[in-house]
Amino acid sequence: MATEDEFHAAAEDVKALPSDPGNDTKLQLYALYKQATEGDVQGKRPGFTNPVGRAKYDAWAAVQGTGSDDARDQYVALVRSLGA
Repeated sequence: MATEDEFHAAAEDVKALPSDPGNDTKLQLYALYKQATEGDVQGKRPGFTNPVGRAKYDAWAAVQGTGSDDARDQYVALVRSLGA
């Protein structure tokens, strides 16, 4: 299980990735980070005029129900797999 320190270190490592991991991976990182730090997604889904907000909301909603510890572990594992 990833510790808080490992999680925060991984969050810093994301900023220094050697290459752009792509939008799908960035959305997955966003969703896992939000799930680990804030829990399940809340609020209304943004409308079609806000495609970025909508994609973020959908990614976060996809991991709804995941415990914060599990989300933290998945986030750290994903960051490590990216070579950070």
